[in-house]
Amino acid sequence: MKKQLLLLTVAVVVGCSAASAAVLSEPQDDGKYCLKVGSLSMTIDAQKGGKILSLKHGDAEIISQLRWPESFGSTFWTSPQKEWNWPPVPEFDKQPYTVEQKGDTLVLTSGVSEKLQCSVGKAFAVDPADNAIVITYSIKNESDAARKVAPWEITRVANDGIIFFDAPIDSITPADLMRFEAKHGAVWYTADEAPQNRKINADGKGWLAYCANGLLLVKKFQDLDASQPAPGEAEIQVYVNLRKTYIELESQGAYTELKPGESLSWTVRWYLLPVAEDAQPSEALLQKVKSVL
Repeated sequence: MKKQLLLLTVAVVVGCSAASAAVLSEPQDDGKYCLKVGSLSMTIDAQKGGKILSLKHGDAEIISQLRWPESFGSTFWTSPQKEWNWPPVPEFDKQPYTVEQKGDTLVLTSGVSEKLQCSVGKAFAVDPADNAIVITYSIKNESDAARKVAPWEITRVANDGIIFFDAPIDSITPADLMRFEAKHGAVWYTADEAPQNRKINADGKGWLAYCANGLLLVKKFQDLDASQPAPGEAEIQVYVNLRKTYIELESQGAYTELKPGESLSWTVRWYLLPVAEDAQPSEALLQKVKSVL
């Protein structure tokens, strides 16, 4: 790993208070980095697959703190899953990433997957004016043949609260596997308990939100049409682990052909807001989302 001083202060944009300044901490001995903007702080572990271990607003945490193998933090995979099945590709999900600073951005780079012959990049930056953390993922074809692949972000949260996004309710498949309801111009799933793992696919509109315990997490990404996801995959996916343990908030980018040496990039903007509203379907929560979109 490149050992560099990663103490970064981003200039405050005119009109923003000093509290909006962004700071990237020096690396800790265990390979963790802390990115801060305003009241938000994100902890990234370069030694464990470049995972996001924590996202807090003040002292309030939104990421699941379970530490089951291959089932913790926020990670990144390639899609479709049928190319690698399970467990996740070790070079992307659990092995160390190299780290460097490029201007105002922290860049993590995986090793080359022996199985898939590609590598993954994760570039973390902040937007102080928008109070957002901006993650740009990349996939590079390291082989000598063309291949098709899509980007895929997976974030584990507690099985609590409510998930919502903009999609036709009849686009959610398998139908009736999870109890979604259409209200206020969105579809909503209230966390529940079941004796089996469940997963749905949906054709969303470029955002995915989760509200629990006074926090609202909003992710913004490219809106895909129905033909763009990888085969058998979708723009938005929600996975619920059995026995009310954790939920995965998942989003995917376009299925793209890469020639040898070519890369794709895909950006997700993360927002975390304190909210007074209860975690239930409401026009107020939807308006909170629209205020950052």
